[in-house]
Amino acid sequence: MPLTWDQVRARRLARHYLRRPAPRDQVVDVVRAVCGIHAQVMSSAELSLGLRVSGLTRQELATELWERRRLVKTYGLRGTVHLLPSDELALWLAAFQANDRRNDARRLEYLGLTPRQMQDMVAATGAALESAERPLTRDELGTEITRRVGGWVAERNVSAFGGEWPIWMSAIGAAAQAGTLCFGPSDGTRVTFELPDRWLGPQRPIDGEEALRVVFRRYLAAYGPATHAQFAQWFAMPAPHALEVARSLGDTVEEVDVEGSLALQLAAEGTRAPMPGRSVLLLPRFDPYVVGSHPRDELIPPPAARRALATGILPKRARTGRESLVGPMPVLLVDGQVSGVWEQRRARGRVAIRVQPFVRLTADDRDALEDEARRIGGVLAEEATLSFGAITTRPHL
Repeated sequence: MPLTWDQVRARRLARHYLRRPAPRDQVVDVVRAVCGIHAQVMSSAELSLGLRVSGLTRQELATELWERRRLVKTYGLRGTVHLLPSDELALWLAAFQANDRRNDARRLEYLGLTPRQMQDMVAATGAALESAERPLTRDELGTEITRRVGGWVAERNVSAFGGEWPIWMSAIGAAAQAGTLCFGPSDGTRVTFELPDRWLGPQRPIDGEEALRVVFRRYLAAYGPATHAQFAQWFAMPAPHALEVARSLGDTVEEVDVEGSLALQLAAEGTRAPMPGRSVLLLPRFDPYVVGSHPRDELIPPPAARRALATGILPKRARTGRESLVGPMPVLLVDGQVSGVWEQRRARGRVAIRVQPFVRLTADDRDALEDEARRIGGVLAEEATLSFGAITTRPHL
C-alpha cells in the first residue's frame, strides 16, 4: 500500500523526537538519529536539542560539549557548523572527504585561490594547532597561519555574511573536514579551535564509500522517503554521485509510492508509520527537521509561502518565500508543515514569544503553543510568555 504525506510527516516527527522527547541520557542518540544539529547559530542548536530531549538546558548541553565531550562542534554538512556525536566524527569526516565536490573548483575561483594555496593554508592550520599547548582563538590561529604561509593571507579579503573576512578564514572549514580542526571551549566571547585527535582522542580511519552509504541510510531513516536528488541537496553532493551511492545500497532500500511520487526508504520500513495526529510546534532557525525535509511543497504548502511573502519581512530578493522558511526563520509547525513564523525577545530573565500564524489556529492549538512556550523557557532557564501578532524578526543571513 502507498503512503500518504500525512503518514510521512508523522513518521519524520517521531524520528526527530518532536512528538515525544527522548530521555535526558539519550542526548547523543538524538543527535545521531537526526544526522547532526545545525549550530551555526548556537542558540538555535540549544533549542533544537532542548525541544527533543526532556529536561535538557543550554547549560547541560555545554557540559556535553566541553566537559564530557560526547558531542563535538565542527564544520559539517554544507560547510556549516554542526554538533555531531564524538564517537562518529571519523564516520562523517570520511563521508565528507569521499564526497565528489565538483563545486570546489568554483569556490576556489570565487575566492581567487589556487588548489595549492588552499592546501598550504589547511596544512598551516593543522601545524599551528598541533604546535600550540592550548586551543587557539580565531585571531591567534590567523596570526599563526599568516606566519607560516605569508602576509597575503591576512591582507586579502573575501566577502562573507554581509562583510569581509581575511582570506585565511576560508581554510577553517576545509581544515575541519580534513580532520585537523574542531571547536574548543570558548574563551570568554571568543571561539577557539583545537586538534580533534587531542580533544577527542585518535580517530579510527573509515572507508569513504562505506561512510557515504551509512550516511545515506541515516538520512532515509530520519527524513525518508526521499529521492537521491533530495539527499544530494542536503549533503551538498552532485546528483549523479548521489545516484551511484543510492544504487550501491542494494536491497537495503526500496522504492515506495507516496501519493503518486516514488521515493526511497529503508526496506525494513514497509508501510509502518505512526498514525497522523495533531501537533503544534515551534522550531528555531535551521532546525534539522525543516532543513532536511522534502519535497518543499509538502513541507511548506504554497499558501503558507505566499503568506510569508506578504508579511514584508522577507528579503526583496526572495522568489517563493520558501528560501527563508527552510532555515533562516524560526517557524510554527502544524502537523509537520510550516504554518507560520515566530520570534523571541529576551530581557531580565524573561523571554517573550510572539507567533504569527499563516493558518487558523483552534483553541486547542493555542493551548499547545502555551506549552511550547513554556518548554522553550525551560531550555533557556527563563520565564516565557506567549502572544500572537505580526513579528519583526528578519531571516538570518
